[in-house]
Amino acid sequence: MWQIALIQTNISAGDPDRNREVLESKMQQAAEAALKPDIIVLPEMRNTGYALEQIDKLADPEGLASRRWISEFARKFKVHIVAGSVAEKREDKVYNTMLVFDRTGAEVAAYSKIHLFGLMNEDKYMAAGDQAVTFELDGIRAGASICYDIRFPELARTLSLNGAQIMFVPAQWPHPRLQHWRTLLTARAIENQMYVIACNTTGRNGNDYFFGHSAIIDPWGEWIAEGGETEGIITGQLDLTLVHQVRERIPVFKDRRPSAYEL
Repeated sequence: MWQIALIQTNISAGDPDRNREVLESKMQQAAEAALKPDIIVLPEMRNTGYALEQIDKLADPEGLASRRWISEFARKFKVHIVAGSVAEKREDKVYNTMLVFDRTGAEVAAYSKIHLFGLMNEDKYMAAGDQAVTFELDGIRAGASICYDIRFPELARTLSLNGAQIMFVPAQWPHPRLQHWRTLLTARAIENQMYVIACNTTGRNGNDYFFGHSAIIDPWGEWIAEGGETEGIITGQLDLTLVHQVRERIPVFKDRRPSAYEL
């Protein structure tokens, strides 16, 4: 069993120092709980929020500050951290990058968001990643996905075909698309027979209102934990034996016929 803690909070656009202070407080609260988490998960763009017009100046150069902080926290509390995503500046471009650290403080993965969301002008200010990413924590393979990525089932399928039993989804997903959020997350879990761990934000950024509803969804598509629309720490347990059981009971991967899908 894995114990999971999702930090669902309001990310202040354009204020990395405040965001770090708020997140660190909530992370410490989660890490010191009576039922200690194996993994803490943070939301998307947790350092800057969607302050896109300032993003070139606000982005973390090479992600170094974020990497130092998260590594130290993971090592201190001996907890894996799927550190949401940050605005990371590499050379002359800014990427929306998920960082993952293990209990020892070692970085095990970095994934830059492949699908940028034009409705929030993300594609005008940021560069897209070009590589799907899987990683291991305690010998369990997981996959990386960020927010808008869940609308592209081919990414989730690629992750599962490469051994992922869990897909992590940090997000800033706004109203009025709550039904899309719930439906897409459920579909990605069911069709790939894997856990989906989605950590959304709350609060308002300009005209966008983020509704929370962070969730832990099992390989049957059952929502075993879900947040509301206010800040909080959402917790739940993952039984990784369930992934194998579901894949054996309904063998969709064995029954795939890729050659028949070509037109």
